[in-house]
Amino acid sequence: MKRANDRATDELRPVQIETGVMKFAQGSALIATGDTRVLVSATRDHRVPPFLANTKKGWATAEYSMLPCATPGRSTREVSRGRPSGRSSEIQRLIGRSLRAVLDLEALTDHTLTIDCDVLQADGGTRTASITGAYVAAVQTVAAAFLQGDLQRWPFVEQVAAISVGIVGGEPLLDLDAPEDQSAEVDMNVVATASGNVVEIQGTGEERSFSRAELDRLTDLALGAVPQLAQIQNQALATVLEEVDAARSRGRQTAAQPKDERDLWGNPKDS
Repeated sequence: MKRANDRATDELRPVQIETGVMKFAQGSALIATGDTRVLVSATRDHRVPPFLANTKKGWATAEYSMLPCATPGRSTREVSRGRPSGRSSEIQRLIGRSLRAVLDLEALTDHTLTIDCDVLQADGGTRTASITGAYVAAVQTVAAAFLQGDLQRWPFVEQVAAISVGIVGGEPLLDLDAPEDQSAEVDMNVVATASGNVVEIQGTGEERSFSRAELDRLTDLALGAVPQLAQIQNQALATVLEEVDAARSRGRQTAAQPKDERDLWGNPKDS
């Protein structure tokens, strides 16, 4: 089938990630995937939820919302309803789970990492863009704490990103835009690590059931794209990651053995 901008079935939309876009956020990123735009910030607090008290573990959580004009026609702000919608609640839990899957929570010791994802413009794939951007914002915030000595160990054990896939007109497609998402027979979101491990798969037969072979094909499409997203994340974080790598290398160095005083001062002369 013919896609917008003549995109191939296994081709990502153009992805751009800009870091440091918020003056007061500890870590922030603006991620653009096609016409979708998500502003992400990350904050570190020296506290944990009550169920983690005295466990010496940290936590990661997220909030997600759409601006009123992120989609055609103004939507009501969820704060005016008094609570987030079921969709927003589900997405923010997904973002939190995705980050926790690649974090050593013991290395976060008594700290909570809070991710805020605000959709500025929605053209498909807002939850997956939020996860990909959340990793970038979180790394900036954690890096600042690590470089300052507030965290004794680097807490990220893997790199995480996410992408949507689906079947439209009988054909498996990568990275659905809004028109494709709205007409998809099967819709899936895949969260995975840069090394190819699956964190979460959300798959739904919107108009029909789908076979195991189709599931495998969609999963392969998604896992083939995650390393591309990871490379874009690393490009956005290049300077920060260099500083972290240098600090971790210094931390691994062993202390120099003290020299023998005879080597320092020479043999004592005969009196």
